[in-house]
Amino acid sequence: MEISMENNFQNEERYHKARKKVEEIKGFHGHLLAFIVINAGLFLFNIITFPNQLWFDYWFYWQVLIWAIGVVIHGLKVFNYIPFFNKNWEEQKIKQFMAKDELSKTTWE
Repeated sequence: MEISMENNFQNEERYHKARKKVEEIKGFHGHLLAFIVINAGLFLFNIITFPNQLWFDYWFYWQVLIWAIGVVIHGLKVFNYIPFFNKNWEEQKIKQFMAKDELSKTTWE
C-alpha cells in the first residue's frame, strides 16, 4: 500500500512539474505573439506618420531591438538555455545550501 501511495505522489509531482512547464511555454508564446503583433502595428504607424524618411531613420527599430532582447531572454529561460535559471541549477543550489546549513548545525552542537 505504501508503494502505491508513493507512486501516486511521484506521478502527481511529475504532473505538476509538467503542467508548470506547459504554462511557461504558453507564456512565452503569448509574449512572442504580442511582440510580433504590436511591433507590426508600430512599424505601420511609423511608416504612415513619417512616409518620407529613409528606412534607417525610423524610431521603430529601437523599439524592436529593446523588446527583442527581452523576448530572447524569456525564451532562453523557458527552454533552459540559461544555466542560472534552469531547474538543475536551482536544485543543486538548494542541496548546497542545505548541506552547508547541516554542516553549520553539527559544528555548533
